[in-house]
Amino acid sequence: MMLHLNHKSYGHSGHPLIILHGLLGMLDNWQTQSRKFAEAGFKVYAVDQRNHGKSPHSDTFNYEAMANDVRDFMNLHHLSSAHVLGHSMGGKTAMQFALTYPGLVDRLIIVDVAPRKYASAHDEILDAMCSLKLSQLSTRHEADAELAKRIPGFALRQFILKNLTRTEDGKLKWKVNLSIIKKHYPDIADDITAEGVFSRPTLFIKGAKSGYIMNEDKQRIKRLFPRSIIATIADTGHWVHADKPEEFGIAVLKFLLS
Repeated sequence: MMLHLNHKSYGHSGHPLIILHGLLGMLDNWQTQSRKFAEAGFKVYAVDQRNHGKSPHSDTFNYEAMANDVRDFMNLHHLSSAHVLGHSMGGKTAMQFALTYPGLVDRLIIVDVAPRKYASAHDEILDAMCSLKLSQLSTRHEADAELAKRIPGFALRQFILKNLTRTEDGKLKWKVNLSIIKKHYPDIADDITAEGVFSRPTLFIKGAKSGYIMNEDKQRIKRLFPRSIIATIADTGHWVHADKPEEFGIAVLKFLLS
């Protein structure tokens, strides 16, 4: 069944560039970069992936399904090919998509994630979100105070709280399909399933302080993406584009315009 993904477009013309956010993210996280890339001459489509943002919820949540969502999105918007950029979970979706449908991708940009299985790093975050009794909370401030009991990092809590919205009767609720994301989190932490080869230019952007792309990942990256290069941006963690937005934008545009 085709899901009609929520999206926002930037720019009036130019080669299409599709941007895919990470776990618990949404297209709003990419507004600054989307505007920058549109100003550089690209037609940017920032997309909410299934079970995130304003996109439909589904009981199916894995990379094969999300790659097919991108294919369906391109068909719906009459895009014969596009550049694709993905961060973290979105990067794995982008890799799965490029390996499954290589003819639809011109250039591929993967932000701080490798084609491999990861340890369950989000279990505590998902547990903390599930533990909130939203029916008993009235404000984001109250939700933040409850989350702080288990998640000390202020910036991380603010990222999570962007997922809060209100029902028609004013009650707090999560935008994300939290129960399904928690249930299928092992599928998201797992490796991508596609094993083809994507032989077009590919850029991996690594955060210098992040452990998501390691030296031992480089051999498989090169096998699956033989025309890939890895660029490291200094003083950045996993959210490279938020830590150093100017340097990140320069790296992406240098690759796309070369």
